[in-house]
Amino acid sequence: MSRTGQAGSMGTSIFLCLLIILLTRGSPAACAGDNSSATHSTASTAEKPVLLDNVADAEAFISGAEVAVIGFFQEPESPEASQFRLTAGRISEVPFGLSTSPAVLSHYGVEANTVTLFRMVDNQRRDLDMNNNDIDAEKMTRFIRINELRLVTEYTPVTAIGVMQSSFQLHLLLITDKTSPKYSEQMRRYREAAELFKGKILFMLVDINLKSNERTMSFFKLKKSQLPALAIFNAPDEEQEILTLDEVSVEHVQNFVNGFLERMEKGEDEPKEKAPNEEL
Repeated sequence: MSRTGQAGSMGTSIFLCLLIILLTRGSPAACAGDNSSATHSTASTAEKPVLLDNVADAEAFISGAEVAVIGFFQEPESPEASQFRLTAGRISEVPFGLSTSPAVLSHYGVEANTVTLFRMVDNQRRDLDMNNNDIDAEKMTRFIRINELRLVTEYTPVTAIGVMQSSFQLHLLLITDKTSPKYSEQMRRYREAAELFKGKILFMLVDINLKSNERTMSFFKLKKSQLPALAIFNAPDEEQEILTLDEVSVEHVQNFVNGFLERMEKGEDEPKEKAPNEEL
């Protein structure tokens, strides 16, 4: 294994925007394009969301998934609810619920015609108000794709926006080859390590087979022969560190992260050098 580290001087938003630019080949605006490969099914084949008639059902629905989406509507057959069902049919891997119960809406503090995404990774939620905007299935799909951060989030031009908007200050990237026969085991161990730092660090996967991720590799000065590798950075002060691995294990990930955190704490505890006394 080898390890390198450096402290950057860019501001937080500039640094994260740079990563988005690297992913989108030059323009943060390119993130607006939804390359999530959502299945564009027709309205007639859209799957119906799970009906949530009470608070207990809603809470169980949310706690049962890493990412869950609920549409809160006054009328289940409204045009907005129809667009919501269409969206549910496009994103098969995310569970969708629908509620028209006043008690459920009151419990979650939302008004009718609101789409809310709940995510386990940081116990956060994101609301999309459908009353004041011309929201359709396309916009709902993009809203979900941007905000569906998970215990391990795959890094793409779309999820990069969600990463920038998240409250996480620490990001850990596993840079690897998804076509490798070792990938499944790498992800199993990486995900297990992510459980240990849930709510503290955002774990991400960077697949080198995605063309846009070649620039991410270049940014961290990594070659394919050095992979798999871990890259960690702290957004506020731009401190970052790289670790190349012979194998991905929970122990390696845990030690790498804990070592980085310890060095950060020591840096904060070190007293600042006093300016020399120039008095005669």
